[in-house]
This record gives sequence, structure tokens and C-alpha cells, in this order.
Amino acid sequence: MDQRPIGVMDSGLGGLSVVRLMRQRMPHESVIFVGDQGHFPYGTRTQDEVRSFALTIGKFLVRQNIKLMVIACNTATAASLTLLQDKLPVPVIGVIRPGAEAAVSLPYHDRIGVIATESTTKDGAYVRTIKSLSPQTTVVAKATQPLVPIVEHGQTGTPKAQHAVDKELALFKQHPVDGLILGCTHFPFLTKEIMNTLGKSVAIIDPAGETVQLASRILTKHDALAPQDQQGQLTLYSTGTASDLAKGARQWLGDSNLTGEHLALF
Repeated sequence: MDQRPIGVMDSGLGGLSVVRLMRQRMPHESVIFVGDQGHFPYGTRTQDEVRSFALTIGKFLVRQNIKLMVIACNTATAASLTLLQDKLPVPVIGVIRPGAEAAVSLPYHDRIGVIATESTTKDGAYVRTIKSLSPQTTVVAKATQPLVPIVEHGQTGTPKAQHAVDKELALFKQHPVDGLILGCTHFPFLTKEIMNTLGKSVAIIDPAGETVQLASRILTKHDALAPQDQQGQLTLYSTGTASDLAKGARQWLGDSNLTGEHLALF
């Protein structure tokens, strides 16, 4: 048993989609979440910038005595996963491979769509990973950067959100897919709008769920799960405005008691 917390990072609020599932499926685990809102959005940053931000946050989380780090950001995963795995003394996992594995495990995966930030799409990480797992699969990747601020600014469930999703996903009307990977952790909060646009015949793949399962397997393997009779605690840090992170967390995690703390790392 290991009572140390799990560290989770994202460029903003999107990583809360991973935290939400972690709290549901691993309620005994404590979590420290860092939203790097001071540098939001990562999707338009250079790879070197993102690597620097992620490593700084990773080192902070290690100082908080974490037992595992989750990069709950596709852009940061693509840019910095290997670096953080090499530099940090704890296991580090990202969200891209779990999402790709879920996609190719679908009964029908001849054509898989991926929506992500500009940086993740340009990097091609999902295309490479899917092709390595299933060479015959056709991948249709689309950068949908404008959807990120819709979530970050709490505008989901509005006509503006639906209009933005309709516009950004128009490509998949012309090029239908069997499944769509939500290649940015902000996008699960737009699942309703995405399903309205694409219809129920397209499987929606949220890498968050697969990532939480991977975290659980790693902790189990190392006998590092927290005691089952304790309730995990959630600590929220923002490099930007802590009240914005806390507001989003209360909305998405359904806990009116959550508060955030500003983190001056940079």
C-alpha cells in the first residue's frame, strides 16, 4: 500500500476529464492537479516550450512526493513524455497510446478520426501510434484548436459550442470514420455536441478512461495502491488564476467545496 498522491498536469482545465474518471474509479487515491493556465494554450506553443513547462511541473510534483505522474494533455504527451520518463524518478504516463490502443480495439476500425490541438496534429503522434498498432487503419486527423477555449471558458452546452463543433467537425461528414479519438483532454466535455454532429454510429473514444486504467495497472503491479478504506483528497494548483481552475473543477467534478491555489513556478 502507498498513500502518496498521484500527480496530474494539463495546460488548463482539460485534464480534469482524467481526474474526474480517476476519482470515480480510484476514489481512494489522492491527486495533485496542476493546470498550467499561465501558459494556456499549449496547442499553439513550440515543442521546446511545452517540454520546458512539462518538466518544470513534473519536478514540482516530484517534490510533492507523488508516486506516479499522468500527463493529462495530448500536446504535452506528444512533446515531452519520453523526456519526463527519462528525467523523473517516478513512472510517467501520457494519454496518446492508451487512446490509440482503444481505437484499434474497436470491432470496426478501418477509418479512425482524431481531433486535437494544432501542435498534437502537426506532431502526428496519433497517426504514428495507430499505424504502429494497426498499419491497415486509415487515420483522418483534424486540428480543432478553436474547441479548446470553448471548454476553458465554460461555454459547453451552449449554441455557440454546438456551432463551433459543427464547423470544426465538418470534415468527418465528407470523410466518415468508424471512431473518433478525442485527442485533447478538453474535448470529452464536448461529447454531447460531438455526438449531435456525428451521430450515434461513430464510436467516441475518450483516452482519459484508458489512461486511468493504465495508471491503476501500474500501481497494482508495484503494490502502490492506496488503502481501500481511505478517501482520496484532491489538491488543485493553477499557474494562472486559481479561482478559474476552482470554478471549472466545481463544475466538471460536481464538488462545490473545491478550491484552488496559485502556483508560482515560472
